[in-house]
Amino acid sequence: FVEVLAVVLVAIAMALTLAHALELPGKLRLDKEQYFAVQTIYYPGFTIGGIAEILGILVLALLLYLTPFGGTRFLWTLSAFLLLVAVHAIYWVFTHPVNNFWLRDVELSGLGSTFFSAFAPKTEPGDWKSLRDVWEYSHVARAALAMLSLIAITIAVSSGNAPGEPGQG
Repeated sequence: FVEVLAVVLVAIAMALTLAHALELPGKLRLDKEQYFAVQTIYYPGFTIGGIAEILGILVLALLLYLTPFGGTRFLWTLSAFLLLVAVHAIYWVFTHPVNNFWLRDVELSGLGSTFFSAFAPKTEPGDWKSLRDVWEYSHVARAALAMLSLIAITIAVSSGNAPGEPGQG
């Protein structure tokens, strides 16, 4: 169960980041007004889906704990975990601070307001294209790492017996 849950959660995290990355060519063609109009559509849907990222990290940590130390299965699970942590770190370091800029004129309430104000200083309006590039390319990096995490956890769970069972491959 834990293995399947890990794969599903990592797949959801990867799907969301990949969706952003696949939009990049089209979004780079938008002018400032079009880009700003499109940018706010991601909230709250992607925020809700982003919970899979945190849950994925927690479930991968649990799976890592349940997997005997050493061996191929452990290393692939550890890789999946570290890659998903890197995906999440990129969000907080690069993506999240720019979200305040996109949402500066959007009235948020409740959880959304709390989330988007957390750990993100207000970004001053400046060169919107630089902020766009940080936001967009951070999602490309997140998508690549999330894809690698999904590959790693898929290899780990398909490499033999369930965690804790003897004779792992």
